Amino acid sequence: MSRTNFETLLEAGCHFGHLKRKWNPAMAPYIFMERNGIHIIDLHKTVGMVDQAAEALKQIAKSGKKILFVATKKQAKVAVAEKASSVNMPYVNERWAGGMLTNFPTIRKAVKKMANIDKMTQDGTFNNLSKREMLQINRQRAKLEKNLGSISDLTRLPSALFVVDVMKEHIAVAEANRLGIPVFAIVDTNSNPDNIDFVIPANDDASKSIDVILGACCQAIAEGLEERKAERVDMEAAGEGEENEGAEAPKRRRAPKAEAAAEAPAAE
Repeated sequence: MSRTNFETLLEAGCHFGHLKRKWNPAMAPYIFMERNGIHIIDLHKTVGMVDQAAEALKQIAKSGKKILFVATKKQAKVAVAEKASSVNMPYVNERWAGGMLTNFPTIRKAVKKMANIDKMTQDGTFNNLSKREMLQINRQRAKLEKNLGSISDLTRLPSALFVVDVMKEHIAVAEANRLGIPVFAIVDTNSNPDNIDFVIPANDDASKSIDVILGACCQAIAEGLEERKAERVDMEAAGEGEENEGAEAPKRRRAPKAEAAAEAPAAE
């Protein structure tokens, strides 16, 4: 059964690309036609590629790995926060801090700093500070929370990135590419799909388009988490002890983007 369908994507406006003069020729395989100077995305291909991406994401979640969602543009912020939170996955929707992946230990130190401030508040140390010091610490805590709050539970590098608008989030994509972390992305006609492992060709500006695709992918992640939970229960009931974590997560690919991706990406 398909995760979505042509009619649903059409109604959400997923087919509207950018002006022809702004197109990236690498997106040619996903363009159906041009109408009034605007490229129209081939939604039949989008349906299939949503299914491929969703299945790969499901397998990552089932293996107990984390997927980091990245979308800092206004139209996607709320949808990403809601959908990622619903499946207990980390997300970045305010600002991508350079080095968030390539300099991960430093990011972890900042998260630890935030935790230490919280500890000061709980044990009463905070109340012994001057008003000026309290104000400075509160501001620092608020800034850290805004930029890192949603990834505070991410103790190691994610196994995959899900990006909305690869042009806006090009730094995040570059960092993931450098580390060999597979990238899933909604890619519009003005973007370059070559550095994306799982391309989902669709309008990345319309909130409805973003919401529909995120919904389909997160539903698959939820299924993966449920299957993982069920398998653990079955194994414990059968007296087999802890679940074998060695099951191979699907491997990262570098196949032509127009072809079907039979495998999910590698775990970290």
